[in-house]
Amino acid sequence: MCTHLRCLSRRRFMLTAAASGLLAACSQSDGGKAAVVALETDPGTSCALDGMLLADYPGPKAQIHYRDVAEPDWFCDTIEMFSIYLNPEQVRAVSALYVQDMGKADWDKPVGHWIDAKRAIYVFGSKRLGSMGSTAAAFSAEADAKAFAEQYGGILLRFDEVTPDRVTLDGGALHDQSM
Repeated sequence: MCTHLRCLSRRRFMLTAAASGLLAACSQSDGGKAAVVALETDPGTSCALDGMLLADYPGPKAQIHYRDVAEPDWFCDTIEMFSIYLNPEQVRAVSALYVQDMGKADWDKPVGHWIDAKRAIYVFGSKRLGSMGSTAAAFSAEADAKAFAEQYGGILLRFDEVTPDRVTLDGGALHDQSM
């Protein structure tokens, strides 16, 4: 027989242990690693490369989540995300990449509609401009990507077909003879 205080402490211990076990089980997926989900931007979300506010510019945005880092790096353009990800000096372990589905998001004020960047279909070389000029529009559906390319031009590429030479960040400055 136990006293009221001892029983209460034992109940708390058991409840805490059970809750901890449930939380651990729920947060683990894919080999015991916590699942990574796309986050939403807010009006103050800025680009990891240049500090530009994402909300101030058109076109698809991107986020890279690194292992053991709570907040992702945000990018105001998909080209920036690819450039960082494909950079041979990239040594940080990436746990997830997300881009906006431009088949669903508004080009001029894109919000939400995040998709796995590695599963997206991209249109490179269209007439639609992003925050840094020419960009790669991302789509979850190939039909949407084809319709976009028919209307605005460009070629379709899958994630693993994108090469570093397609995503340079020089903005053409190396070849600008007007300065």
